[in-house]
Amino acid sequence: MTAEPMEHRGSLAAWLDYVERQHPKSIALGLERVGSVRHALERDSGRRFTGPVITVGGTNGKGSTCFMLEAILRAGGYRVGLYTSPHLLRYSERVRVNGNEATEERLCEAFARVEAARLQADRDGPVPLTYFEYGTLVAWDIFCDSSLDVVILEVGLGGRLDAVNIFDPDCSVLTSVDMDHMDYLGDTREKIGAEKAGIFRPGKVAVVADPLPPATVLAHAAQVGADLRLIGRDFGYKGDRQQWLYWSRDSRRTGLAYPALRGANQLLNASAALAALDAVAGQVPVGMNDVRRGFSEVELPGRFQVLPGRPSMVLDVAHNPHAAAVLADNLSNMGFFPETYAVIGMLSDKDIVGVCRALRGRVTVWHAVALPGPRGSSSDTVARAIEASGAGGEIRQFDSPRDGLAEARRRVGEGDRIIVFGSFLTVADALTLIHAETRRPATAIS
Repeated sequence: MTAEPMEHRGSLAAWLDYVERQHPKSIALGLERVGSVRHALERDSGRRFTGPVITVGGTNGKGSTCFMLEAILRAGGYRVGLYTSPHLLRYSERVRVNGNEATEERLCEAFARVEAARLQADRDGPVPLTYFEYGTLVAWDIFCDSSLDVVILEVGLGGRLDAVNIFDPDCSVLTSVDMDHMDYLGDTREKIGAEKAGIFRPGKVAVVADPLPPATVLAHAAQVGADLRLIGRDFGYKGDRQQWLYWSRDSRRTGLAYPALRGANQLLNASAALAALDAVAGQVPVGMNDVRRGFSEVELPGRFQVLPGRPSMVLDVAHNPHAAAVLADNLSNMGFFPETYAVIGMLSDKDIVGVCRALRGRVTVWHAVALPGPRGSSSDTVARAIEASGAGGEIRQFDSPRDGLAEARRRVGEGDRIIVFGSFLTVADALTLIHAETRRPATAIS
């Protein structure tokens, strides 16, 4: 594909439009292409990052773990780089430097450097990169130019062949292994686990927070010689309604308040974060006050996010059966609501029936919504999946998440509940509507 002159790509929107067209596939796993461009990028810039790197993979819980790590390390006074995906509202959410999103200007400058390296990385012609591969290199380039103390990288898909895996971590974290992205990773937990364990490194700590990890995870850790640390064996937690404690072979932290992120499952993620911090304590030690402050201040939109006010509204990006089961448990712990309205939109390559089945009996009215793009499911597809799941409840169909949410808000009672879930796209469209309303000028009253 012929490259366009760089001067024609002055805005972030233009860059994102350009990079989406530089590879025939949206997902193309493999490290050779992105690795060659990384080598050219670092050779040309002369910049390196030499501090500790923590890589976080898993089916669910990655984002929460990453943001807890960032919050605690920043509370300890460290300068932190955080790379996550996907974003909800703005691309800049993916690249955070010391708690702040990268500016569009800085992102554009990094895209230009990555593009220059891409064009020079191979004598046979430009190296084709996917959207995610571009973004991973852009984040790394920014981190190398930011005088950081530590970098946290979230795996995009799988692990072994994900672009993030071109960077060697000082500690790898595997939050969970469940059924998702089966077209790429395999159709069993064992196959998926083998792919996700590909982020482990010889002699480095590998934290596994899945209570029942596949045998392939354990086997790969042994094969590469990783320092495997399993939840329940090498680290863990205990708690009551007021506080909890963390224990490990390296440390013990007691009298901890529950993380600001809601949901009982967050203690698994919090324990994984603390186990990772144990692993890098020789480079970036943190104290008890740092841990307490980090857990109290961490924020992550779209992960069992309960909006203030009445009726109650919950936003959750849960998009596979395992995440939906966690969502169902968290909903049960919220108390009694006479009616629950669900706004659900999902991508066509997800187990929509399995997700709906996990919420059986918890939804009064389903608002099945369509999502845009080639991967988006129609509202009819979602509605049929709800019916096939046996989840029960009335089913209605809408053209978009905002349409479904608007109707749910018209029908809902003050003491009822709305849940918006199924995809980052679903939650993002709902948030866009909510943010637009909060910015709308109040109507004058005469």
